[in-house]
Amino acid sequence: MVYCAKCGSPVEGKFCPKCGSAIGAAPGAAPGDAPPTPAAPVVANPGLGMDENLAAALCYIPIIGLIFLLVEPYNKNKNIRFHAMQSLFYCIAWVAVGIVLGIFGGILMPLGMWSFWLLITRLVQLALFVGLIIMAVKAYQGSRFVMPIIGPLAEKQAG
Repeated sequence: MVYCAKCGSPVEGKFCPKCGSAIGAAPGAAPGDAPPTPAAPVVANPGLGMDENLAAALCYIPIIGLIFLLVEPYNKNKNIRFHAMQSLFYCIAWVAVGIVLGIFGGILMPLGMWSFWLLITRLVQLALFVGLIIMAVKAYQGSRFVMPIIGPLAEKQAG
């Protein structure tokens, strides 16, 4: 859409409907002067479709992070790739911790320590969930929170 150089209102024809000035003529130009050559149209950068911070935070939802690694505009962004990889590695570590807790549960249940094992399991699961929330909030704030072991692996994979 073309806008009037004098008053800024949108114009569809050769004259501004609000102030009546000719479109294409420089302000203060004589009526017989040739209009200046129009500037090249501004083409919007296609971009990501959403804010980078929001996409980075959404990576910490496990399936969404995997989707961001596969979808075209997002997998080209290094920051989003880092957060998606860190989320993926964090979820793999979460599953590994669950397996280890299950093995210890199998050992402790016959010994009558069911309630102790259940308490420890719930506390570890809560700590892992809080860690996931903290990483998502930090990603939304635009800072890069690198986890101790999986963070360098994610940086290496993200490139």
